[in-house]
Amino acid sequence: MSPEISWWNWDHAAAVLPLLLDGFKITLFATVMGTLIAIVLGLVVAIIRRSAPPLLNRPFTWLVEFIRMTPLVVQLVFANLTLSPYVDSTLAIGIWVLGIHYTTYMAEVYRAGIDSVPTGQWEAATALSLPRARTWRAVIAPQAIRNTLPALGNYAISMFKETPFLYVIYILEMVRVAQTYGGDTFRYTEAITLAGLIFLAASYPTSLLIRRLEKKLA
Repeated sequence: MSPEISWWNWDHAAAVLPLLLDGFKITLFATVMGTLIAIVLGLVVAIIRRSAPPLLNRPFTWLVEFIRMTPLVVQLVFANLTLSPYVDSTLAIGIWVLGIHYTTYMAEVYRAGIDSVPTGQWEAATALSLPRARTWRAVIAPQAIRNTLPALGNYAISMFKETPFLYVIYILEMVRVAQTYGGDTFRYTEAITLAGLIFLAASYPTSLLIRRLEKKLA
């Protein structure tokens, strides 16, 4: 038997590929939903930290920092243990944990974007007697979001690459499928290699688009 055949088997590759693509659907769904949660909540968190009085801002900041500084795997396991008796869908728990975890990072991106808005924009809104809510909605938020789109896209890619951590709460995303196939057939090479190639095929074009967007906005 040649060395090539000993470490790679095309029959196993063909058998595991459809299973991996089914797992990829879950991976992609978790990434998209988690990203939407993080984008929306990140903006809310950034505005609260910018506008809230110190008495409320300080404990809120501690909570955000606690979530950001603790490992995602620990948060997934803890959330699953505490919420699984009340939530039927383990996938929903995983998506919300991913979204809330990355909310803390995207909130910092939004904060930097808000700080980049020229002071004159705030002063002009004040001179026009715009209500504070309209100032945020019509003046500050559009400029801040425009400045932060590339960074938000990069965090979305990071979330995509961290979805394999969902395996710790027994979600059959793509890497979990690859490991399960390898355990059943004792052929890990084909499954893990193809899973990595699928990740690359999905994330690399996205990173190129984000890079083009970043150059365009610059």
